[in-house]
Amino acid sequence: VQLQASGGGLVQAGGSLRLSCAASGRTFSNNAMGWFRQAPGQEREFVGAIAWRGGTTTYAGSVKGRFTISRDNAKNTMYLQMNSLKPEDTAVYRCAAALRSYSGSSSSEYKYWGQGTLVTVSS
Repeated sequence: VQLQASGGGLVQAGGSLRLSCAASGRTFSNNAMGWFRQAPGQEREFVGAIAWRGGTTTYAGSVKGRFTISRDNAKNTMYLQMNSLKPEDTAVYRCAAALRSYSGSSSSEYKYWGQGTLVTVSS
């Protein structure tokens, strides 16, 4: 089972990026999935999560209104659209899959983790 995050890079403040998380080895269409991030020297932080059918999403307050999570179960892929990026969004972003259909902000709810993709936002 593998989760592969991609799409990170360097962007100026105010810009946009779209991250992808492609799953292989099993289907996650019945599982909630989420995004977390970790900046240098800081703790891992919840970004957002999406339920198995994609109709329910939750976001951290720091990204709400700027970031949007979506998923395409036919492609076994989740996305994170990031708009109005700020320097404080700079971090390694990791995707994760939970065992349940709905999940929240606790990393302990997630069983499968991707390796992460670096997002750097310059001021």
